[in-house]
Amino acid sequence: MDVQIKSEKENPLLKRKEVSFQLEHGQAGSTPARLEVRKAVADKLKTSEDLVFVKKFNTKTGTHTARGIAHVYGSAEQAKIVEPKYMLKRYAPPEKPKEETK
Repeated sequence: MDVQIKSEKENPLLKRKEVSFQLEHGQAGSTPARLEVRKAVADKLKTSEDLVFVKKFNTKTGTHTARGIAHVYGSAEQAKIVEPKYMLKRYAPPEKPKEETK
């Protein structure tokens, strides 16, 4: 996957960067998963995955090019304050099922 940053806007009030990006996902077949896109954007911006939240992401029909918007925070605490709960849940690591005891 090849990520190109189209624009970066600093938002000092919310202490984050609002990034517009374009992703070439090649002949992979389908649109990549949101977590894969998150990792690719974090690698491109040289930051931690925990600080990147992909807000919008879609592939143009018939192409292997996708465009999206991501928010990159300075700290995890700031992200918890600003981001809605459903976004925090979406990017939380999956919980392991608890084993039943007999």
